[in-house]
Amino acid sequence: MIFKKNYNFIAGAFITALMLAVVITGYFWTPRAPNAIDSSNRFAAPSISYLLGTDNFGRCIFSRVIEGAGSTVLVAAATVAIGLTAGLIIGGITGYLGGWVDELLMRTGDVIMAFPSILLALVIISLTGPGRYNIIMALGILFIPSFARVVRGEFVRLRGLDFVHSARIMGVGHVRIMFVHILPNTVPVILRSIAIGFNNAVLAEASMSYLGLGVQPPDASLGRMLSESQPFLFTAPWYALSSGIAIVLLILGLGLLSEGIGGRSRTNG
Repeated sequence: MIFKKNYNFIAGAFITALMLAVVITGYFWTPRAPNAIDSSNRFAAPSISYLLGTDNFGRCIFSRVIEGAGSTVLVAAATVAIGLTAGLIIGGITGYLGGWVDELLMRTGDVIMAFPSILLALVIISLTGPGRYNIIMALGILFIPSFARVVRGEFVRLRGLDFVHSARIMGVGHVRIMFVHILPNTVPVILRSIAIGFNNAVLAEASMSYLGLGVQPPDASLGRMLSESQPFLFTAPWYALSSGIAIVLLILGLGLLSEGIGGRSRTNG
């Protein structure tokens, strides 16, 4: 096997690791209290004291970007965890067994995927109310069909191969075949799906928080900060740029990472 450098993977891994390092640091330390109000320093420009300036309440934007990135990543991670866990179970069962179970669950997934995910999330949030945990549940449910479809496709591809037939002849149980013999061979595709799902979850959380349906004030969220900064775009452009650039970096890193994983799996295939 000839090793080929995958620059998308390298760049995506670097940007993602950098943003995750900022997020992890934010759980233990921020330059200032993210919600501390200093009315005497409203709209202070970036300086040594305030690296990214302050907002309309005099709060440190740098500290709030760190906390907001943490909130966004936490929601995205929980969303992907829910979608992936249920998707593995549903996709594995339908892909391995086939038949009417496959038809019923996949057609149900098709109905869900036929509607825009943001629109369905808005409907769910309108029923349950805004908030971090409600948006996690809403987005997590909506991510299940996409993960299930990817997993099902891999199980359908692998269930007819020789190693599966050999396991059946040896009397290995169906559950063990599914999750010990077949599942490990789906890891490259699942890893790329996780990166894509994380990317989509970050964008969805930012969009929902921008609309005021995600993380609620005074807690920081990148989408919420972008919404709050909009009226001050010309008087304090650093306010919007800080949260906007953080969102772009998260999405760019995860996007390049998913492309890189796809490239590596094609090269190694």
